[in-house]
Amino acid sequence: MLTQMSDADWVIVVEAFRAARSRRGDKGRDDRKFLEALHFFTVHNITWRALPAEFGKWNSIWKRFWRLSQRGVFEAMLALLAGMSGTAHLVQMVDSTIVRAHVSAAGAKGGSKARRSAARAAGFPPKST
Repeated sequence: MLTQMSDADWVIVVEAFRAARSRRGDKGRDDRKFLEALHFFTVHNITWRALPAEFGKWNSIWKRFWRLSQRGVFEAMLALLAGMSGTAHLVQMVDSTIVRAHVSAAGAKGGSKARRSAARAAGFPPKST
């Protein structure tokens, strides 16, 4: 599959994940399989229920993801990975969570109104007296 990472890349990611998560509570059974499930979920843009059975129960993966994301583990993990990179300062990402549109960007009230061009309106008499 084209989306698979090398074993060396996975070692780095799993170590960063383990360093970022809490020392308390259940640690999970297989961190790499869990992270591969998240990677598959993201790359293939599927629903949680559509995760292949080889990753385990979709609901267990979702619950673990939700708990860890509420604790900020993934932000900490990505910060660790960015700190390890020599080129992280060159990359900037913008997503819809930080982009704010103006109030009028959704459209004006009342819908669109058809307007005649100025050249066409000059050739016709006004509609009201």
